[in-house]
Amino acid sequence: MKETLLKEKDICDYLKISRTTLWRLKKKGLPSIQVGNSYRYDKNNVINWIASETSEDYIIERKGNISTLDLPDEKIYNNYQINLEYLIQSNISYLRRILNEDDIEKLQKILSKHDDSSFDNQEVVKIFSKEYLAIIKKNYQREARTLFYDSDLNKYVNQQDNKVKIIWGDCLQFLRKMDSESIHLMVTSPPYYNARAYSQWENLNEYLDSMKEIIQESYRVLDNHRIWVFNVGDIFDNDNLTTKSVWGKKRIPLGAYFIKIFEDVGFEFVDDIIWDKGEVESKRHMNNGINYPFYQYPLNCYEHIMIFHKHRLDKTRIPCPVCGSLKVNGNTQSEIGIQSWECKNHKCFVRSPHNRGKRFSLRTNLMQYYHNNDKKNLIEKEIINKWRRDISKFPPVIKITHDKKNRLGHSAPFPAYIPEMAVKYFTFIGEKVLDPFAGSFTTPIVARKLDRIGIGVEINKELFRGAIIKKINDELRFFDNVPYREYEI
Repeated sequence: MKETLLKEKDICDYLKISRTTLWRLKKKGLPSIQVGNSYRYDKNNVINWIASETSEDYIIERKGNISTLDLPDEKIYNNYQINLEYLIQSNISYLRRILNEDDIEKLQKILSKHDDSSFDNQEVVKIFSKEYLAIIKKNYQREARTLFYDSDLNKYVNQQDNKVKIIWGDCLQFLRKMDSESIHLMVTSPPYYNARAYSQWENLNEYLDSMKEIIQESYRVLDNHRIWVFNVGDIFDNDNLTTKSVWGKKRIPLGAYFIKIFEDVGFEFVDDIIWDKGEVESKRHMNNGINYPFYQYPLNCYEHIMIFHKHRLDKTRIPCPVCGSLKVNGNTQSEIGIQSWECKNHKCFVRSPHNRGKRFSLRTNLMQYYHNNDKKNLIEKEIINKWRRDISKFPPVIKITHDKKNRLGHSAPFPAYIPEMAVKYFTFIGEKVLDPFAGSFTTPIVARKLDRIGIGVEINKELFRGAIIKKINDELRFFDNVPYREYEI
């Protein structure tokens, strides 16, 4: 008899449960023997008691392999099979608080089209969560639509046809016509202040105000908990605020100004990756060889690749990614704007050693489950090694040939390294990538090559259409005979 008597720690280790769970089982009648101020447990009696309990009452968490107990699987409380109908019925009281009856009926109809007889629990939960969240998003988008909303434009953008989507027109007008939270990633290099004949402003404030208006609208259109990758360089020019004379030229820190703009409209500044453009060819810093103090100064040879996150606080209840239950508590915010949840379903398949439920958020679900273990979503080691530091060295695009002709047909081409990193790091296969200042359309082309939907907006159709179409055809003809579609706002 004494050989089978175990202390509390030993019985917990044997059953692979926490002391909290042991205490709860004792309240339900788990046999124990009091010895002084503590308890001992007869292993055989404990096993027999567990085996006699119904699966509905048995609340032990399954942590690891407990086959040594010789218990049938159906006696383990969190080892049971679920289906989509079960998730609808078990969540119906919560669904009625969140959705109207038409939406619930729509959800049931959509889920009924899935044959879940061969699905494991994780796949069932994934389908339920995806369809539930799709309805939540549609409702939010309908409520957040602007007066400029254009259904035809949104249908065009959302077409799953693997073609680069060209939008001719003003990017601010485009963004105003788009559904809220409908783009998964934005990548661009904006027009620099008065750097080109086709992009001129009266003064720096006018330029920054126009950029802020666009970035403000982009916050609405970018999906929640998603990324803006913004490449810009500081410039040397006249801000035209004090004087328009040549002596008014000075260093203008566009990177710093843009960080403030992004933060003002709601984005979180996350990182400033320095793009080292290599050796400079200019000799203007040498001042004709006058090597005395104040004559010499390093030339600018870098640009900013800034990373911004969008985190709109959304307290709409979301299902546990493990068991699919909407019986969850709003825990706290794991970051500013990221609502954290804790599963309170005692039937959940995962519980902590202290009997706490799964903790999760929309963002952790995005990171942990959206890749679907699809190897196409894997990031190659070469890419990771290239971007392992927040200073990355690669040359700018060489556009002028030896005979002084522009081989690309655009005066401000964009290096493919930047969108390649952004697309691989911050999207999954099939998602939408937008460049609102598409220029030579490098970002949409890279996105298409990586099996995403590439979308670009360009205002100067007359100037650049020929060069853009030629570049898309040259780089994507292998994928499609006509690898693009056009839409004019």
